[in-house]
Amino acid sequence: MDILESRRDFWLSNLKYSKRHKHDEVRVLNAGGAVKLGWIEGVMIRCLLNIWGVMLFLRLSWVVGQAGIGLGCLVILLATTVTVLTSLSMSAICTNGEVKGGGTYYMISRSLGPEFGGAIGMIFSLANAVAVAMYVVGFSETLVQLLGASNLWIVDGGMNDVRIIGCFTVLFLAGIAMIGTAWESKAQIILLVVLLLSMGDFLIGSFIPPSDYQKSRGFVGWDLDLIRENFGPAFRHGETFISVFAVYFPAATGILAGANISGDLSDPQVSIPKGTFLAILISTLSYLWFAFTAGSVVLRDATGNITIAANFTELLSDCSMEPLGKCKYGLMNYYEVMETVSAFGPIIYAGIFAATLSSALASLVSAPKVFQALCKDRLFPHLHVFAKGFGKNNEPRRGYGLAFVIALACVAIGDLNAIAPIISNFFLAAYCLINFSCFHASFARSPGFRPSFKYYNMWLSLLGAILCLSVMFIMNWWAALVTFALVLGLYIYIYYRKPDVNWGSSTQAQTYKTALSSAYKLNNVPEHVKNYRPQILVLTGCPSSRLPLVDFAHHITKKISLLICGHVAKENLSQRVRTAYSRQAYQFLHKRKIKAFYSLVENNSFSEGVRCLMQVVGIGKMRPNVIFMGYKSNWQESTIEEVQEYFNVIHEAFDKHMALGILRLQEGLDYSEYNDMDEITEIPVSNGKKSRGPSFLKPDLNEGLPRNTSSAQLSQAGSSRESSPPSTPAVERKSPSDDSQPVSSTQVVRGLSKAIPKDVLTSVNQFQRKQKKGSIDVWWLYDDGGLTMLIPYLLTTHSQWSNCKLRVFSLANKKDELEREQRSMAALLNKFRIDYSDVRVIPDVTKPPQECSKQDFENIIAKWKEKEDSEVENSKLITMTEMLALKDKTNRHIRLRELLIQYSQDASLIVMTLPMPRKGTCSAPMYLAWLETLTRDMPPFLLIRGNQTSVLTFYS
Repeated sequence: MDILESRRDFWLSNLKYSKRHKHDEVRVLNAGGAVKLGWIEGVMIRCLLNIWGVMLFLRLSWVVGQAGIGLGCLVILLATTVTVLTSLSMSAICTNGEVKGGGTYYMISRSLGPEFGGAIGMIFSLANAVAVAMYVVGFSETLVQLLGASNLWIVDGGMNDVRIIGCFTVLFLAGIAMIGTAWESKAQIILLVVLLLSMGDFLIGSFIPPSDYQKSRGFVGWDLDLIRENFGPAFRHGETFISVFAVYFPAATGILAGANISGDLSDPQVSIPKGTFLAILISTLSYLWFAFTAGSVVLRDATGNITIAANFTELLSDCSMEPLGKCKYGLMNYYEVMETVSAFGPIIYAGIFAATLSSALASLVSAPKVFQALCKDRLFPHLHVFAKGFGKNNEPRRGYGLAFVIALACVAIGDLNAIAPIISNFFLAAYCLINFSCFHASFARSPGFRPSFKYYNMWLSLLGAILCLSVMFIMNWWAALVTFALVLGLYIYIYYRKPDVNWGSSTQAQTYKTALSSAYKLNNVPEHVKNYRPQILVLTGCPSSRLPLVDFAHHITKKISLLICGHVAKENLSQRVRTAYSRQAYQFLHKRKIKAFYSLVENNSFSEGVRCLMQVVGIGKMRPNVIFMGYKSNWQESTIEEVQEYFNVIHEAFDKHMALGILRLQEGLDYSEYNDMDEITEIPVSNGKKSRGPSFLKPDLNEGLPRNTSSAQLSQAGSSRESSPPSTPAVERKSPSDDSQPVSSTQVVRGLSKAIPKDVLTSVNQFQRKQKKGSIDVWWLYDDGGLTMLIPYLLTTHSQWSNCKLRVFSLANKKDELEREQRSMAALLNKFRIDYSDVRVIPDVTKPPQECSKQDFENIIAKWKEKEDSEVENSKLITMTEMLALKDKTNRHIRLRELLIQYSQDASLIVMTLPMPRKGTCSAPMYLAWLETLTRDMPPFLLIRGNQTSVLTFYS
């Protein structure tokens, strides 16, 4: 025991030591030999090189000239505020679990989901690729100007020279990137050294007494009076604090340079926060010091006249007396102030070159790596070719090639001023979504959001998102709108494409939170007839077993009301089997585009199982109020116990104060004898061999199950007659040689046990097709609250039933008042706002039925009559006493059949109020005989009865 404890302590101490020291290393090797960068080389240096851009050398002095030292420093601090808030959010996201390659895209997609992530990943990759060209063009223009000052040029000393130099520069940078991240990092270090030398050159030069030449250009050395003069703003040419801030802000971007190569970092969770914040601190202090230095040693305006440079006051008065156009130098007029102040001017130009090339190189590396991660996730079609990585570091060489082509094309354009604002807005959109991702993950309060970085705040992240959004419009409103349009377009595309990914995003967490909150609120909403919705529990067994029943119920709920497919299994199932049933049911419903839930219970008794479903299905106010079931077409061949089970379900529904609907199709509803019907095709046949199609109705439940779960267990589980469970068909694999056989004919898809006739395919999909022109005949016989009228009306509002008109039939109370009752019924329907084509009041329902009709009924119940000579009394059969007691009701139903044949034989659908069986008076065979009499050899027939709850109202 002591040995084990000592070993444990040894390993724990080594683990703590390695965690404490490994991040201080600049570069480490992983197990595969790939180079992994530490926080200094991988994050801090990259961020510094991106933040210390050409803005530091060419625009910072102009910002100070316009805004003054005070407001200029405020501009810098405001920009830093945005970047710090974004970095806080980024640090929280990247420390909430392992961060893989993809940087910005990976963080946003895993936080907000594939829609936002894919949109930002695409435009961020494009922005970086175009940014390469922007930086290279800036480098080329500066070099062409230097060559022009020495009377040197390549072609014309203008745009063509810029294009030539730019193309070779992009080629050179692409070569460095292709070699690998390790070499690219070395190149960045060299550029950093050059950049630091140029910055030091400026600072040293500011303390060296200026020459007359420097004085003529506004550099007069450190002077307290000049500090006072330049401390306040002096906005000119329509510039404002906002416009100056918009010019400066791109200098603060670049904080994602380290995060974008997250796949190349040894420990992104530590490296990204540590390196990014240190880079922001160093760069902010340097920008503040450079701004203060420029405002303290350089005049706002200078003429460049050496003859009057000896007198500082005279220099000031010269520009104050003359038009401003005469002053070509100084903070306000000359962008190359840093070169004027520096100790050795060429080093400043070297710094400008280093700044542009380092930023271009970082963008050239970032774009393919982010794009590679995007392509790996297959959110967009046909892009997976760019997901392939090469070498130990998984370098995206194909992505480098694509970025090279894009950059080269943009360099060939030459003038990128038009698209520069859009690119800046692309980066800001990424910052905005990073902040919003952190806010959303915190706001959703998902237990899975547990970042190890604790210095973030949900509301600060929201503030950061709002600030980024504001800056987008401040910088350029039309570019912001273009960015929004692109993000929205990509978002909608991915949303409707529905990629098969599951990343546990905060959007999913928020969906749960919203649903739960809505369920709580709904529970406190009082019920009102105007808000009534039929919430249906349809007894389907496996949903794929009774397709027409599911389709018909879905036509009523129409994705805006609750629909639950209930399944009663008659054997105990393992959790794995239950999970497989549920998964396959939801997959089937998804393929069928049916919005429904699936609920499975286990019970030896079908009626008891349905009773359990009625009691436990749903939550709060979202509970079924209507039970839908199929008519038991085979009841004549069933045992009395099975008939009684079915009859008990009807009583259970009424006992639970629920509405009940029974659908009958002459072809039947149960197609569980066939295989899976979610993929119906005709398959070619070769050499007289019958090709076997995909599983048809019965999903393959072996997938994801333990090997000790047999197919027999699956086929027996839940083998109730109401809910036939799927068996597990063995899938016949097609050999490669079959592909070469010629196709000779086609046949109907065959299942594994029985061929599927075409008439079955027609029947099973009859509610998937648009119904032909016809009528829905409603026989509203009893006042059940109006559900008998509401359900057919809802059907007519569905596109599949739009060709069917509503015809309403009712029974006359008094034979001599038919016209008045018909007008009353029409007025009632108008008040209910029910659109109908015809109303008929039937007068002769009390007329005795014909003898042949009575004989048909006698034939139906012949099997179920209790025999007079039987010594054992069976209360479940039809007795003579029952027949006499229910004679009038029986004759009424026989007469109704005659009327149905007379008026509704050609209807597309018949809807009739379901007869109410009185407990203890009506037996199961007698009741089913009534239903058989009404529905036999009829069009699709729905018997429905409400629970006396009003579902229709006159009032608005």
